[in-house]
Amino acid sequence: MSERRPQATARRIEPLATLPLFHRLDGRKTVLAGHGEGALWKAELLAAAGAELHVFAGAASASFAALADDPAVRRVHVHAREWLPADLDGAALAVADLDDAEAIRAFVAAARKAGAPVNIVDKPEFCDFAFGALVNRSPLVVAVSTDGAAPVFGQAIRAKIEALLPAGLKSWAQAAADWRPSVQARELPFALRRAFWELFAGKAMAEPQREPTRQDAAELFARLADLEAAHDGKGRVTLVGAGPGDPELLTLKAVRALQSADIILYDDLVSPGVLDFARREAKRMLVGKTGYGPSVKQGDINALIVSLAGQGKHVVRLKGGDPGIFGRAGEEIEACAAAGIPVAIVPGISAAQGAAASLGLSLTHRDHARRLQFVTGHSRKGELPDDLDWRAMADPAASTVIYMARATLPGFREKALAAGLDPRTPAVAVLSATRPDEQRVAATIATLPERLAELSQPGPVLVLLGHAFGAALVATEEAADRRSA
Repeated sequence: MSERRPQATARRIEPLATLPLFHRLDGRKTVLAGHGEGALWKAELLAAAGAELHVFAGAASASFAALADDPAVRRVHVHAREWLPADLDGAALAVADLDDAEAIRAFVAAARKAGAPVNIVDKPEFCDFAFGALVNRSPLVVAVSTDGAAPVFGQAIRAKIEALLPAGLKSWAQAAADWRPSVQARELPFALRRAFWELFAGKAMAEPQREPTRQDAAELFARLADLEAAHDGKGRVTLVGAGPGDPELLTLKAVRALQSADIILYDDLVSPGVLDFARREAKRMLVGKTGYGPSVKQGDINALIVSLAGQGKHVVRLKGGDPGIFGRAGEEIEACAAAGIPVAIVPGISAAQGAAASLGLSLTHRDHARRLQFVTGHSRKGELPDDLDWRAMADPAASTVIYMARATLPGFREKALAAGLDPRTPAVAVLSATRPDEQRVAATIATLPERLAELSQPGPVLVLLGHAFGAALVATEEAADRRSA
């Protein structure tokens, strides 16, 4: 087996139609030209952001009188004339609600000459920026953009987000702004600052409907003091199960771990969609382990984990499936324990569970299985383990899941049949379970090894063996009959 060195990978971000930015406008000059419902709405939005807003609405200036007279709005100036190029000097943003093509082109040219990003209401082809559909829990603000393609669709998505974010989060966001100076004044290392805000986020999301109190602040800062007293400069390690492949099968706890990581060490089996949940600033390092292919030695991975955590980093070790099921987690835990580095484990949905769910079958159908057993088809030497309990493998009342079985299934079959396994026992081989490119072959254990060649893609193969999976074999046979009819 050839060796592979751990390697850092570039941060992969899918192409963006637009770059989402949040623009500070408090006290800054902005210009709005035109009138109508679109212009009035944009004026209200800019005024709510604290802009020094100059509205040029010509004869329709009375439409903005109520906004200008609102005592809560101090910085709206309505001019009863058309705009002039000089009006755009020093503007942070320029917005216009115009229909005439020549007037639009003139406004865009003047704004760009003045160095002001420009937006023409409902004319995305002329815009430097767009107004998204807003979820307002200020200072918590969420914006949704469809790049002008489908504003109504964006509003529908905003409504979904509105339902997910309780109004009480506004108070928690304000509390974060109020308490931040106290955190900064402690001049803490990054790891402790992040730990405080993780505690804060956990409390806020646990009780988002209520107002934060002084007691909440006292508890959080007391926890911070405890962390500060115990801090020895070392980081921590979290072993995270990435699930079988489908990113939607990640647990919430796994997502939180990915979003708090400094460094993510991940395997080849982790799908790119899972990594999309990671904190953008986190460094990602591929420490791939592929059967019979280039792999990083486990000892090197252990040393890397300890070294990075010893530098005060939060290291997330991201593994396909569940880290505790044939994921070599035990060796990594032992290495961290020997170095005095704390380890947390976030379990994931196993490949076996994912494959069975994809088949629409139960691993433990009570008519067929009294026991569920997971075994590896791959020893340290890359061969079929010689110490499996073959009588257990032959048990007709068991569901057996064989991990990494592609190369060793013929030997498994021979020994299991010799121990009494019925050669007609259903068996299903699954590759890339739960992913869009999932492949599977259903047969009997007597014939399945020869049919593994039908799985055209490389990668580890999972085999589900037992009478609980008979429905998959029946479905395959019925499909074959239909094709031959």
